Amino acid sequence: MGLALAVTGSTIVVSAKEVCKAPEAVCEVRQSVFQISTSFVPYGSAVRIATDLLVTNRHLVADAATAKVHLPGGEVIEGSVVPTSYRGDLVLVRAPLPDGPIVTLSRGEAGQKLFSVGYDLSRKTVNAYAPGVLLVPRAPGKPFARLHHTAYTQPGNSGGALVDAKGELVGIAASGGEDRFEAVPADQIEILKAESSENHADVSAKIGGAYRLCRAALDKTSMMRGPVPDLLLSEMESDCQESENRQFMDLAGQLLGRARKFDQSIKLFGTSLARDPNAVNTRLSLVATLHYAGRASEELPHIRWLLKVIPSEPLLLRYAVQAAKWNGDQALIKDVIELIETHDPRQLQAAKNFIERGPSSPPRGSFQ
Repeated sequence: MGLALAVTGSTIVVSAKEVCKAPEAVCEVRQSVFQISTSFVPYGSAVRIATDLLVTNRHLVADAATAKVHLPGGEVIEGSVVPTSYRGDLVLVRAPLPDGPIVTLSRGEAGQKLFSVGYDLSRKTVNAYAPGVLLVPRAPGKPFARLHHTAYTQPGNSGGALVDAKGELVGIAASGGEDRFEAVPADQIEILKAESSENHADVSAKIGGAYRLCRAALDKTSMMRGPVPDLLLSEMESDCQESENRQFMDLAGQLLGRARKFDQSIKLFGTSLARDPNAVNTRLSLVATLHYAGRASEELPHIRWLLKVIPSEPLLLRYAVQAAKWNGDQALIKDVIELIETHDPRQLQAAKNFIERGPSSPPRGSFQ
């Protein structure tokens, strides 16, 4: 069923302009998702959870006091960011929204199809995307653990909805890449609401300020050509750790690795994994850093964990072959060869050649 939205007066109405290939209940969620923009980020998404209340990512807002909400008919209204002491990547925006549906929250179930619904930058409208599934269960006992899934998500979708086939909200899209994506579980919204009010203004400003400083340091570092000054790297590491945002910490860890600050990079990825042990992309980035740091023995437990979750990932298979060879791990060599034979047979001979004739110990390298 293809549905698109327009605004007549204060009421959202439905037309058949846009084709939506998802289940009808998922397509209808588009009525509850809006494009937003702030002084910090020019575009993103937000999900309606009450008559006048939206939820979105903190990393789209930082310490901004307001957010523009773009309605489907082209009208733009201003919303107020609700101060919060919540330490995860969520924040509330209160705005005079037109009448429309409110999403139903759900914890989701193992094995079910999941769909991302968010602002589509190329289409300039809210879109529903191809389905996916959870990669791993949510890490128990970790309040800021995320949902790691394969439901397609793209830039502009951050802050949007991750829903099941019934259109119930399972999570808020947050980050991802390489066909692996993350969402903040929907049950965190009630915690967010309990920790949001004007009484939290001072703490909220501090958290938001750390987001802004971290993002500025990340941008400055990534744009530099040649060696990055140690002071800038240190500031980036400190500011991003202060933000407590795993996405930012991971980006900082990658940049530290590229600058050959391997110890700092590995430590930062460790902090990130302590927050969410099932963070697939974080763990793969840690493997890459350990690999180039020449610390092959430390890779093995992470490689074994990842091979159970993303056994067809080409980069992981390459690291696994090399680390198994360098550690003389015959059992792992056997397992990896079987996985390559199954998932990437074109690389099978190259893997066998490395095992037979490759160097017996890891060189120290860099990400350049």
